[in-house]
Amino acid sequence: MAKFKGTVVVNVERCKGCELCVAACPSGVLGMSHHANTKGYNYAQMINEDACIGCAACGYVCPDGCLTIYKQKYE
Repeated sequence: MAKFKGTVVVNVERCKGCELCVAACPSGVLGMSHHANTKGYNYAQMINEDACIGCAACGYVCPDGCLTIYKQKYE
C-alpha cells in the first residue's frame, strides 16, 4: 500500500492567526508562530513536519486561503 507525505506552505502575510487550521489538523502538524507578520498577527506554521499526511483539512477550513497543501506518494 502506498504511503503519502504532505507539506503545508503558509502565506505568512495573508494569515491572520485565527487558528482554525491548527484545530482542524488531525495529525497535530500545525501550530502558531511566536513571531508576527507585518500586520502584527502570529501566523500558522508547521511544527511537526514528519506527521503531515497531506489530507488538506487545514486548507479547507482556512477562511483566507492562506494554505497550500502538497501531497507526495512514496513507497
